[in-house]
Amino acid sequence: MANSHSATYNDTVVRQFAVAAVVWGVVGMAVGVLIASQLAWPELNFGIPWLTYGRLRPLHTNAVIFAFGGCALFATSYHVVQRTCQTRLFAGPLASFTFWGWQLVILLAALSLPLGYTTGKEYAELEWPIDLLITVVWVSYAIVFFGTVGIRKVRHIYVANWFYGAFIIAVALLHVVNSAEMPVLANGVLSPKSYSVYAGVQDAMVQWWYGHNAVGFFLTAGFLGMMYYYIPKQAGMPVYSYRLSIVHFWALIFTYMWAGPHHLHYTALPDWTQSVGMVFSLILLAPSWGGMINGIMTLSGAWYKLRDDAILKFLIVALSFYGMSTFEGPMMSIKTVNSLSHYTDWTVGHVHSGALGWVGLISMGSLYYLIPRMFGRQTMYSVQAISIHFWAATIGIVLYIAAMWIAGVMQGLMWRAVNADGTLVYSFVEGVKATYPFYVIRVAGGLLYLGGMILMLWNTIMTVVAGRAVDAAIPQGSAQPAHA
Repeated sequence: MANSHSATYNDTVVRQFAVAAVVWGVVGMAVGVLIASQLAWPELNFGIPWLTYGRLRPLHTNAVIFAFGGCALFATSYHVVQRTCQTRLFAGPLASFTFWGWQLVILLAALSLPLGYTTGKEYAELEWPIDLLITVVWVSYAIVFFGTVGIRKVRHIYVANWFYGAFIIAVALLHVVNSAEMPVLANGVLSPKSYSVYAGVQDAMVQWWYGHNAVGFFLTAGFLGMMYYYIPKQAGMPVYSYRLSIVHFWALIFTYMWAGPHHLHYTALPDWTQSVGMVFSLILLAPSWGGMINGIMTLSGAWYKLRDDAILKFLIVALSFYGMSTFEGPMMSIKTVNSLSHYTDWTVGHVHSGALGWVGLISMGSLYYLIPRMFGRQTMYSVQAISIHFWAATIGIVLYIAAMWIAGVMQGLMWRAVNADGTLVYSFVEGVKATYPFYVIRVAGGLLYLGGMILMLWNTIMTVVAGRAVDAAIPQGSAQPAHA
């Protein structure tokens, strides 16, 4: 039994995370559509405290980032590190623990957030008992991943593993530092409530160092690991420039850490710190676009494949949204632009062009490549359904972000319009009324995106039912190239 195990990859945990990613994707996006609808029709909270926007919004963000995105990252990183290192996962039982531990984190989040237990820190709302569990799971994840790299049969460490490795280390650092908190003693027992060890502007600074780097490392570096493996595999082409991929890695990793203060323009944060955040945000444009160009140019000589390959469409259009979002972000970090965009729905549009366009599409494309191979098939149950999903998702994104961009710019202009005597031209209520049609368009875009995700869930279930779970054999003899 040991020999048969050593001759195959540990794909059980990959299968578990891949299927979980699709399930949580539907759940997270369904909550997103509900809260988008509540902004247009507030009565949809039904007078129930647990279903109010304030409770469900952090549930939505945590579900799509850490449940859907997290499971996709676990699945693909475990898949990629085994193939590129040509060895079985290090500490298999620990890998299995990371799956069940992460699902417990998600379930506890789904229970605690609607009940109102929150730290109030964006993307770090979960209270201290769940934070401790996250830390244990994440350390286990690091042991499995870096242990596998340590026992690799291939001398070279493929670039996708560099990005996955950086994402694992950076997220651990961000989580531990930002989540330093004092639990509350209530009636002589520990309460699930806590308070941050930081205060005032220091708390804000640490929070947005975490908040923007959750974007930088969880939602960018990890998914770039997917890009560097699954685009070459699906296209059947080598990475356009391996040298550029290394430059892209080091430039991105160094620069991203400093960009957080751009969330705190025109606040009590010292002006020099705001300026540092702005400058590094502008510098970020270069490595971000370097990575985008590297991914898209991998198709050089094989552009014709985009006509018929829906999975490639997911992966390449994802990169287009990555390029667009990483242009828009630095522009919004400029203080004069930020004075218009801050606190408006333009920010919401920007976040979702990255989340739906980049993170969503690259995850879906990678999972469409991965899932059938985990169940002994070359393709999903329905190839046509993949194409329908692509168009539903793409049109949904465009409707969503276009509505939010227009609404955001309109809000910014209305809020700062003043009469000759210095009084406001428009009341806040007039701004909300003018925004209403765009909230309805956003709901339509969200429904299209959710519909595509439900189609993916159906396609995944049919693929699992029609296939059978198989662990791929590890190549024996001379080592294959790292990207094999």
